[in-house]
Amino acid sequence: MVIDSSRQHEESWERLAREAGRPLPEGHFKAGFGRKNEFIIAHLLGWTDDSAELRRLSMRKETLYREIVRENGLAPLPGVRTWLERLAAARVTCAIGSSTHRENIEVSLDILGFRRFFPEIVSAEDVSHGKPDPEVFLKAAGKIGMAPERCVIFEDAHVGIEAARRAGMRVVAVATTNTLEELGAADRAVKRLDELEVGKIAEWFER
Repeated sequence: MVIDSSRQHEESWERLAREAGRPLPEGHFKAGFGRKNEFIIAHLLGWTDDSAELRRLSMRKETLYREIVRENGLAPLPGVRTWLERLAAARVTCAIGSSTHRENIEVSLDILGFRRFFPEIVSAEDVSHGKPDPEVFLKAAGKIGMAPERCVIFEDAHVGIEAARRAGMRVVAVATTNTLEELGAADRAVKRLDELEVGKIAEWFER
């Protein structure tokens, strides 16, 4: 959970809808938050179930997202840089497991200067099943050689928290789109990641 890109993603859906002449139902963004584009387009928006058109719309949406990011810039969530520095100092290996496309992730990491913190990335292209299926997190754990039960996931979406639980992982939720009170399914919920201490998280695995 490095950035809150919800505003940029929501705008990219709005641009795509205008471009394609398609409707966006009220509440669509929160309903699809954390899910793969193809699921959103087919099942939440009901635009099409044709596989070629699903892919075209999905890829166009991500192109629009990157245009918005390049136009308006991107900032890390408050406290993220401090938290990543703490993890690096403690020699904790981190990976990204995300429902978004790899190019989006790489653009974001380059803008923020965060590539050095994440030696491994698992993106939408690497999985067959989107969250709440745990595939993305299980693959990320495998890439860094960690057993699922030794991993902590940082999430802001309900489907991501569910995916972490189904993977057998601990989870810290960050209140971005959802409030602290709505994130009770996590092991801990915070407003900022720099509220956390590496030693306190490590204690979860000493019991």
